[in-house]
Amino acid sequence: MKETLGLAFLTDLNKTVHLQIPNPKMPISASDVTNAMDAIVAANIFVFPTGRIVKKVQAKLSSTNSSLVSLGQ
Repeated sequence: MKETLGLAFLTDLNKTVHLQIPNPKMPISASDVTNAMDAIVAANIFVFPTGRIVKKVQAKLSSTNSSLVSLGQ
């Protein structure tokens, strides 16, 4: 199973930006994610064409499974 942690932030230009973290260290707690997102906002180090991050919006953990399908050849 492949997991991805998606973080959404609001910029100073009122646009939403997303950061994707593949294979995050598990287990993930809400407080860990909140603290990490707060640190990202406070550090003010990310600059996007849509502005600088000023506020956390959402975090989402996604899991995907994949398997090969035999084509019978």
